[in-house]
Amino acid sequence: MRALMCRIWVRLCADDGMTTAEYAIGTLAAAALAAVLYTVVTGQSVTTAITGLIERALSVRF
Repeated sequence: MRALMCRIWVRLCADDGMTTAEYAIGTLAAAALAAVLYTVVTGQSVTTAITGLIERALSVRF
């Protein structure tokens, strides 16, 4: 009985082969997020907003 329980436990806890798929999905998600962020940051509205913010910060008088 104990041997059967050990085999069941090993089967339930074993995740052989899953790490490669998890890394692949994580890498794909990171690349997709990077592509979206690059598109947003290099957009004209973001560039204009950042430029305006920097110009306003540099024109402040103390």
